[in-house]
Amino acid sequence: MTDISTSSDRLWKYITPGIPDNLFEQIPGIPMTQREVRLLMIAALRLELDSVVWDIGAGTGTIPVETGLLCPKGKIIAIERDEEVASLIRHNCEIFGVPNVQIVEGSAPECLADIKDQPQRVCIEGGRYLAEILQAVWSLLPIHGRVVVTASNLENLFSVLSTFDQLHGRQVEVVQAAINRLEMRGTSRSLVAVDPIFILSAEKLDA
Repeated sequence: MTDISTSSDRLWKYITPGIPDNLFEQIPGIPMTQREVRLLMIAALRLELDSVVWDIGAGTGTIPVETGLLCPKGKIIAIERDEEVASLIRHNCEIFGVPNVQIVEGSAPECLADIKDQPQRVCIEGGRYLAEILQAVWSLLPIHGRVVVTASNLENLFSVLSTFDQLHGRQVEVVQAAINRLEMRGTSRSLVAVDPIFILSAEKLDA
């Protein structure tokens, strides 16, 4: 495994997560997991230095970058179906000096069985077919593996909770992140709401 760049060479030189959103290269219309939500997701993952992490629907690549920095002895698999978005993830990994991210271009759940590295931690960042993706991931997850899923509406929230129940997920947690940021609006400061999102997590404790 290639060593992660020294802190003096990196765009983000700190050991704490929470890279500001504006440091990432972005493409208009491509989803990005915002910093405060990202911090809650990373906390729910319970990472170790050598964790193998899958990020399904990696978007801008914020989760692969953050987890890659936090797991220098691990491996991060960023799964993204769009070629242009996959290139964006690759670019963000380069500018943050994160070499331990592999990008898989494909659609989940169809592409998951072909990935060689078994996941220990999995992020599923919203999207369609959440139940089907979660079921496919669960079958590949080892005992004590963890899954974190984001849902932006009640339908997906109920779908994920129902699937966790069917799969006998343990230590199920649900957090709704409702975040406000101080921003300048003209000549005055206002608190501006970030779109609320549900963060669900569970652990696999039996086969």
